[in-house]
Amino acid sequence: MPAYSARRPLAVLLALAALVAVSPAHVARAAPGKGPDSVADVASRVMDAVVNISTAQTVSSQRGVPVPQLPPGSPFEDFFDEFFKRRQGDDDQNRSRRVSSLGSGFVITPDGLIVTNNHVIADADEIYANFNDGTKLKAELIGRDPKTDLALLKVTPAKPLTAVKFGNSDVLRVGDWVMAIGNPFGLGGTLTVGVVSARNRDINSGPYDNFIQTDAAINRGNSGGPLFNMEGEVVGINTAIISPSGGSIGIGFSVPANTAQPIIAQLEQFKEVRRGWIGVRIQPVTEDLAESLGIGKARGALVGVITENSPAARAGLKAGDVIVTFDGKDVKEVRDLTRVVADTMVDREVDVVVIRNGKEETLRLKVARMPEEDKPDTDQPKPTDAQKVQPKRLLGMDLSPMSEDLRKRFRIKTEITGAVITNVDRGTPADDKGLKAGQVIVQVGQEATTSPADVEKQLGELRKQGKKSALLLVSDGEGQQQFVTLPLN
Repeated sequence: MPAYSARRPLAVLLALAALVAVSPAHVARAAPGKGPDSVADVASRVMDAVVNISTAQTVSSQRGVPVPQLPPGSPFEDFFDEFFKRRQGDDDQNRSRRVSSLGSGFVITPDGLIVTNNHVIADADEIYANFNDGTKLKAELIGRDPKTDLALLKVTPAKPLTAVKFGNSDVLRVGDWVMAIGNPFGLGGTLTVGVVSARNRDINSGPYDNFIQTDAAINRGNSGGPLFNMEGEVVGINTAIISPSGGSIGIGFSVPANTAQPIIAQLEQFKEVRRGWIGVRIQPVTEDLAESLGIGKARGALVGVITENSPAARAGLKAGDVIVTFDGKDVKEVRDLTRVVADTMVDREVDVVVIRNGKEETLRLKVARMPEEDKPDTDQPKPTDAQKVQPKRLLGMDLSPMSEDLRKRFRIKTEITGAVITNVDRGTPADDKGLKAGQVIVQVGQEATTSPADVEKQLGELRKQGKKSALLLVSDGEGQQQFVTLPLN
């Protein structure tokens, strides 16, 4: 989770840090009623398990003086050439420099396993763990997972270390008291308290966002520090804040312990994360999509594309299926399916409940390992050019048969067939839904279409059935597909 990433859609800055104290007045406002009398007993048990993580990295210096552009034959040409050659030699000697950074972490085994954030140790040449008693030990990177911003380190202590255990983050409730120990601004071990403000937060930092939100302050240098419950169990790993300035405004986020534990276990065992994969591309089910699919209220994850020879394909999933349950867990939205599939053990067989044509069906599926890279496209024979005819005007769009000329013009892959959108009228529902020239309508009402005539016929059938909107499956030239609904009137 890189700091200040431009891909964050939040209007304010996401600064990477961890939990620190809020004033008593702030705590009272956030959680009316009396707080804990003291956390001293709990703190005394866990304080020595929290460490300061320091790193060192060699980077290239960007210093340099631009060479002035002189006309050929200038009397100053030789002088400046000699001067800047000497200056360049000096810069080469000082080209590299050492930079350091600070973060937090915590010991989970007496023999020296330490959890922290990936962004704390990313690109570091050297990593050290600094303990409360002044001990400084060099740490080895066991493994890391950028998608959840977690990393596992190992030190070799002379004697067993104080370690802490993970708790059950699923039982946390909004308003529960939590405690953090970290290293804000490099000040050293600091303990703070606050309450849980919200759960299951998505801050668009990655595909598996499921953060605990706390009203306690989080500041720089506390990244990777633990969030404790009042029993001294780690229920979160502090990771990010929302802030316009980089300092805390009382909105901080922690990776839940129940998300972190399987990741840490895999890093310890494999030195990498092996996530589950079923081979589908999914999209949210909106209210209008739910109506078109006949599933009642909006819920689940809508299957758009199924990867060839994937677990989903072998299990019989189809484009247009709505996955509502996976391995006994309800899928209320797309993020639920993304997380539960990723957390499922590779080669495990699970039941998948889908809604197809308005009815529930249960399919059996064997989860595979998520591929490291996208599979290469397979070559397929090119279709013959469609008969050249005038575009059909349907639903505020011009639709043309697929042709070799249109494939070249819009860079449409050979395996994609359907009716090509060549124009979208401004201000129409199609325009509002983001449809544009170069996309291809491949299904109407969950039936395959190969031409504008097919689209026209299928729209007519939907009108006869009394449908108010049409469900279209639309592909771009690269094969990325999505469902959209357009009104039929």
